[in-house]
Amino acid sequence: MKIFFIGDISGEPGRAILKSYLRQNRDKYDLVIANGENASGGKGLSPKTADEIFYSGVDVITLGDHAWDRKEIFEIVDHPGILRPLNYPDGVPGKGWTEIQGVTVVSLQGRVFMPPLDSPFHAVGKFIEGRGSRKIIVDFHAEATSEKVAMGWFLDGRTSAVLGTHTHIPTADAHILPGKTAYITDVGMTGSFDSVIGVRKELILKYFLTGLPVKYEIAPNMPKLCGVELEINAAGEAEGIHQVIYSE
Repeated sequence: MKIFFIGDISGEPGRAILKSYLRQNRDKYDLVIANGENASGGKGLSPKTADEIFYSGVDVITLGDHAWDRKEIFEIVDHPGILRPLNYPDGVPGKGWTEIQGVTVVSLQGRVFMPPLDSPFHAVGKFIEGRGSRKIIVDFHAEATSEKVAMGWFLDGRTSAVLGTHTHIPTADAHILPGKTAYITDVGMTGSFDSVIGVRKELILKYFLTGLPVKYEIAPNMPKLCGVELEINAAGEAEGIHQVIYSE
């Protein structure tokens, strides 16, 4: 089975390069997953943007720390293909996992340098206990590389993949762990690379030079798509992970 996972879609440039790539390549994949928590103007996900991403060929949209930045999210958070992090407390709207084509997709959020949530380790550990299949793809939306690496080892041999998102910078460590779990610390951003992690660079430079607050605006130029192609066998073991960085 071949699965494509797309890193943080950042605003309109990210959505445009996503559509361009999937127009040419969607038929290669059995399942497409994308992190969409920055897809609407850089923060959050709107119903219109979600529809656009699904129409492009994405099957599942995962979220993260910007999940609730737009009030309209409550109109779509119960959509079967939209996942907020699993480790929110009981009673929070939405869900943290879904199953599609025999694969379970899980959204998790880290706690180091991030808003406080329940332990992602305890939450996902409890979730996978007793599941009949290890065909599980985990999007771990976290800041600290140490927390992400630790999650990879924690889930090695119990899931098909642990894929890091959130920092918008693709890392060079895509590999398969000893227990046949595919791992990468950060898939990277799908958006403008003529920017500071997707935001107009002149605004971020002003902030760092003056300390004054600025209103973030998505940068428009030099979009790239960052993703990983996964190959998993019938037992849910990873047989391949290949980094994709695409530009027009």
